[in-house]
Amino acid sequence: MKICATVAETRAACRRAHTNSKRLGLVPTMGALHEGHLSLVRAAKAQCDAVAVSIFVNPTQFGPSEDLAKYPRQFERDCELLKKEGVAILFAPSAEEMYPKGEVTWVIVEGLSERLDGRSRPGHFRGVTTVVSKLFHIVEPDAAFFGQKDAAQSALIRRMVRDLNLPVEIVICPIVREPDGLAMSSRNAYLSPGERLRALALQRSLRRVEEEFRAGEKSVSSLIAAASEVFAEEPQVRLDYFEIVHPDTLDPVEQVSQPTLVAVAAYVGCTRLIDNIVLSF
Repeated sequence: MKICATVAETRAACRRAHTNSKRLGLVPTMGALHEGHLSLVRAAKAQCDAVAVSIFVNPTQFGPSEDLAKYPRQFERDCELLKKEGVAILFAPSAEEMYPKGEVTWVIVEGLSERLDGRSRPGHFRGVTTVVSKLFHIVEPDAAFFGQKDAAQSALIRRMVRDLNLPVEIVICPIVREPDGLAMSSRNAYLSPGERLRALALQRSLRRVEEEFRAGEKSVSSLIAAASEVFAEEPQVRLDYFEIVHPDTLDPVEQVSQPTLVAVAAYVGCTRLIDNIVLSF
């Protein structure tokens, strides 16, 4: 595995990987890798001839009071995991390499950037779409692999790629869960044992909505009311949002009449977690 710290050496390595018409896949990450990340790597390996992974804790997607400083960083362990998976290229730049001094250009997906997590975390999606567009220009992948857990992020990236005519296929892979149903996340490491148990309220709320939907309930207000009952049983979990929206536009819907995204974000202690499901017929 070639480890690159600069844009120039990453471009050179990726262009070599593209020789002989090789299909190159990219898995963007912020490190602290877990099985969810590795499932993306395996999907990329199955669909591409070579795989590049980026590890970059992107400062522009963190708000001033968020967890940039304490976000878990396990670079040596991450490298070993990626080597075992047969990754060809690892791009691990510094913040200075990705954001040259005096940079003033941003990529903003208007409208979508202010929905779901974007409403709760102002500026977050501006940072996400800017850094992802940078990665696409540096690596020039044929396909890029993202997890369904970050459903709103995936919607923004799909729209950005479409609107800017970027020549990359966006592949969204299923959420990977712990045996008890908690969606895998690097931030799960922040949870105390008691908080870890309380965090299961997110998944329980989604399951309750899915059960009501399978029983015939299509009214969004009724489905949200059912989810609210779950959170009422866990008063120490502070709900950020629970919304049922169109999976591409993130617009709220009143009735479930087509595949629909059910998304939740909540604080368990000081840790903000997200999860989602898609209701489909």
